[in-house]
Amino acid sequence: MKTSGINVALAGNVGESMARKVAKGKFDWYVLEVSSFQLDGTIKFRPDIAVLLNITPDHLDRYEYSMQNYTNSKFAIIKNMGSKDHFIYFSDDQVIKNEIDGKRISPNQISISLTKPSTVHYNGSQMVFDLMDSDLRISQSDTTLKGAHNLINTMAAVSSAMLSGVSISKIREGLKTFKNAPHRLESVAVINGVEFVNDSKATNVDSVVYALGSFSQPLIWIAGGIDKGNDYKQIESQVSEKVKALVCLGKDNSKLKKAFEHRVDVIRESQNIREVIRLAISYAQKGDVVLLSPACASFDLFKNYEDRGNQFREEVLNLKKELENQSI
Repeated sequence: MKTSGINVALAGNVGESMARKVAKGKFDWYVLEVSSFQLDGTIKFRPDIAVLLNITPDHLDRYEYSMQNYTNSKFAIIKNMGSKDHFIYFSDDQVIKNEIDGKRISPNQISISLTKPSTVHYNGSQMVFDLMDSDLRISQSDTTLKGAHNLINTMAAVSSAMLSGVSISKIREGLKTFKNAPHRLESVAVINGVEFVNDSKATNVDSVVYALGSFSQPLIWIAGGIDKGNDYKQIESQVSEKVKALVCLGKDNSKLKKAFEHRVDVIRESQNIREVIRLAISYAQKGDVVLLSPACASFDLFKNYEDRGNQFREEVLNLKKELENQSI
């Protein structure tokens, strides 16, 4: 949207509130990430375009450990929407699909799929957009992002941009220059042939599914923090296949260690980010990836996930500088 010249604000669960943006400036569009916590407090909130891509167990401690309560909170995003509004959703997510099948949905539905023909789908080689009288097709190689999860993200973003009036040419231009936000599979540095990746935003298991799926290289996985009712079964096979060492970063790592004690040969733990980085590289070889993808909240040791990611980045760069100085 910025590439097309639209005066657009980013707000919500990514920094400043929408209220602050409205108070301080005048924008044509507001792109908001709205958390379940924020949706719980909404009364008249009505987006023109709503996007819902997954619902997996998260924050269940807040919702009486009821998945239905959490799902209801997520679906509050469409409660005030009308027939002229648009609801984009990922139809491969079974929780979303089941909920839609049992609800009366007022906004225009736009389904996204990786596995089957849909309004917007991936056909195995290209993203196909049967939308706005268009037959737009985009290869992932024409974007800056990798991984199946970013196919979903890209299809949602492009659909939203099309519906908001962005031209196809500007969409293509924006996809070629887009830089992912910090703490989301952010490549920090390569040290002695080992890549360090900051995915601190991955505060639930579902996010880690996508993170693990983005790499074919052996992984040293840094995880841990405040468990929110996590079910680690959905990543057991990927962890067994890819993770050579697990370094736990949290005050209480008992559940994480128990989940993977028979699946990962090496499990270590620390509450010190500097020590965690050095533990990780001690088990890594050239070509490996050290992946911070915690699956947990950060508040036991950090202010928030940004603080956790920033400290990870800082310590990795410190280590890189330290080793470079030793080799001079």
